[in-house]
Amino acid sequence: MIETALKSLTTFFATIGPIEAAVLFATLTPKMARAERQRIALRATLIAFVILVFFTVLGGPIMAQLGVSISALQAAGGIILLVISLDMIFARPGGAIKLTPSEGAEAQSRDDVAVFPLATPLLAGPGAMSAGILLAANAHQEPFGIAIVTASLVAIMLVTLALLLIAQELNHLLGITAQRVLIRVFGILLAAIAVQALFNGIAGSGLIPAPMQH
Repeated sequence: MIETALKSLTTFFATIGPIEAAVLFATLTPKMARAERQRIALRATLIAFVILVFFTVLGGPIMAQLGVSISALQAAGGIILLVISLDMIFARPGGAIKLTPSEGAEAQSRDDVAVFPLATPLLAGPGAMSAGILLAANAHQEPFGIAIVTASLVAIMLVTLALLLIAQELNHLLGITAQRVLIRVFGILLAAIAVQALFNGIAGSGLIPAPMQH
């Protein structure tokens, strides 16, 4: 139970990226009043939470109906998270957890940034969606395991909301160096989780036969 909770908290924190989202939110809303920023932060967090809960709870069963095995989910999720973790570790501009130039330009021109780009793809992006499905698959779709994963998601979304509410202050407090150090640390943790998920998926698939017992 503790292992599942720690893995879920780490994975969701790394893929949702509360610190990076808060910094980007501060750059997207520099001239807005505090009340307006709070409204957008609350709305964006709620929308992202609903999206991620949907993929966490129903993503696995939907994949099963499509004939996708848990081993395949684990392997695919591990590969996706590994790519994201490499972007985090090497701080690649324009990586999997960044906005593209066209997305950034569209975000600047929109009146309400709660749905795009904040809720999706910044908070509820492909990595976070894949993480929810993968964590649920690792819990073997058992109700208690799903409850732990969902509770971990709630905790991370609450942290995300808190950081978004103080985004302007956080942006001034944390320098670029501190932000990159934190992102790299969680990138390394996410890489380890991703590789383990990939190993579990390959082992569960039966593609590599188990060693003979003597």
